[in-house]
Amino acid sequence: MKIARRHALALAASTLSLPGIAAAQAPWPNRPIRMVIPWPPGQATDLAGRVMAQHLQDRLGVPVVPENRAGAGGTIGTDAVAKAAPDGYTILAASSGPVTIAPLLQRVPFDAEKDLAPVAMMGISPYLLVVKPDFPARTTQEFIALLRARPGHYTFGSSGTAATAHLIAEAFNARARVEALHVPFQGSSPSMTALMGGQIHYSIETLAATNPLVRQGNLRALGISLAGGSSLAPGVEPFARVPGLEGFDAGAWLGVMVPGGTPRPIVDRLAAEVATGVADPAVRGRIESISVEPIARGSDDFAAYLRGQRELFQNIIRSANIRLD
Repeated sequence: MKIARRHALALAASTLSLPGIAAAQAPWPNRPIRMVIPWPPGQATDLAGRVMAQHLQDRLGVPVVPENRAGAGGTIGTDAVAKAAPDGYTILAASSGPVTIAPLLQRVPFDAEKDLAPVAMMGISPYLLVVKPDFPARTTQEFIALLRARPGHYTFGSSGTAATAHLIAEAFNARARVEALHVPFQGSSPSMTALMGGQIHYSIETLAATNPLVRQGNLRALGISLAGGSSLAPGVEPFARVPGLEGFDAGAWLGVMVPGGTPRPIVDRLAAEVATGVADPAVRGRIESISVEPIARGSDDFAAYLRGQRELFQNIIRSANIRLD
């Protein structure tokens, strides 16, 4: 009986050394990681996500494979990550649209606060207040005075109803105490074309959409939505420095998230590597090239930031009574 028991113990010990079990017990990561990008190729989240995927691959020593799963304003790919196994092998190139704004406007198949865990923020897209070069106001303060003098006369465009640009413009209008008519377009390009053509008076749109036109002299920038301004738009005054707009700080964030319940050591390792990427001049340069201001926030700081953004946009939606048809 003792001999049989020794054989059984030896068999158990040999079983534990099988390749599959050894792999399961190996330190993370030991196989490829999938980065789900819930937008089509070429969109800002896609471009920034691919930059970070390459950096993570270099740092972690395993392939980090970008996978575009676009649709429904980014909620399809975001839901895929929310429902994935929380093992660190599926990560999300996350952005404000599907994570912060969509759940405030419509029913989505995931709970952004419970089903997703913030890892790190890698950047934010600033928004510029732009007008035609011949617009009479030269500063944001002059612009506000002009609009207050003629309530309801001026019009502003956006890339669509409830788009981030629309919400930030509504927040600006409310804080500035101006009344203007919203004209939605199907994307930022037609909105900019309408502005240059004189069909609308102003717009508050992404740096990516506005800055090339400002540099070409087709539009003039009066202000920027980030409280600290942006190195990508030097000399453009932050809204937060204008009397009455103190503390104004809004933009479209980009970051990395994982399924809720992912072990904290994995989250911490990913957050640390994202931070090294944002600090690396080469990675920063590639992020800046898509008009995104590189900003690193660790998981706890990122989570607090997301709570603040959710409250900000919820208040905007309620006060402006914004609804999706």
